[in-house]
Amino acid sequence: MHRAIEWFVDNPVAANLLMFIFLVGGLMSMFSMHKEEFPNIEPGVVQVRIPYLGAAPEEVEQAVCIRVEEAIEGVNGMDKVHSNASEGMCSVTIELDQESNYNAVLNEIKGKIDGISTFPKETEKPIISMLQFRGQTIVVALSGNTDEATLKRISETMRADISDLPDISQVSVNYVRPYEISIEISENTLRQYGLTLASVANAIQRSSLDMPGGSIKTDGGEILLRSKGQAYTQKDFEDIVVLTRPDGTNLTVADIATV
Repeated sequence: MHRAIEWFVDNPVAANLLMFIFLVGGLMSMFSMHKEEFPNIEPGVVQVRIPYLGAAPEEVEQAVCIRVEEAIEGVNGMDKVHSNASEGMCSVTIELDQESNYNAVLNEIKGKIDGISTFPKETEKPIISMLQFRGQTIVVALSGNTDEATLKRISETMRADISDLPDISQVSVNYVRPYEISIEISENTLRQYGLTLASVANAIQRSSLDMPGGSIKTDGGEILLRSKGQAYTQKDFEDIVVLTRPDGTNLTVADIATV
């Protein structure tokens, strides 16, 4: 190091020429360099989550996690696989090679897992996603002297308005609970009408859905037929028929439950 410094001291022309090259190179690259204030970072990690409600960790491991590991074994582009079996949930984290095509590996993993036909019937649909880091630019806190549902409606309206602004790509509403319908039935009521929770649930499931009914071809074109019966509100669920009596009268959800 000392020799190099001594050489440049003895040769000031070379030192000035080297400094000139660095300055010119920096100026030329400044205009072509890709700059981002909030760059997108892809960690190269695929997350697989499969709910298995009511199952112990040992059952989740044997019936779900091991089968996922066996299915994705041999997929090109994977580096490490970590599995975690907890009560009612199997989580598999897959680290990908930095040189691999992330989208191609993700699609192959999805295909392998979707092809598993030996999952227990109680398992829900696998949730497969690529982890991504998103940097927050602005955080807006919404509060007021009103109920939670009103605040949620206002926040959703604000999200739509902010999304319409130019140069705004992503807006999300956080820390709010999703809408849900709760149907509560007492055990005595079920015994009174000779029902079970399963029979009531099946009746609601059969009645609360939208079904395609085919199509009709006419001279003027093709007409699609569809039955719209999906329940969304409290009144919709209360009007669902649970049981039809021999005399033709109907027993609805509102007659036996609190919605």
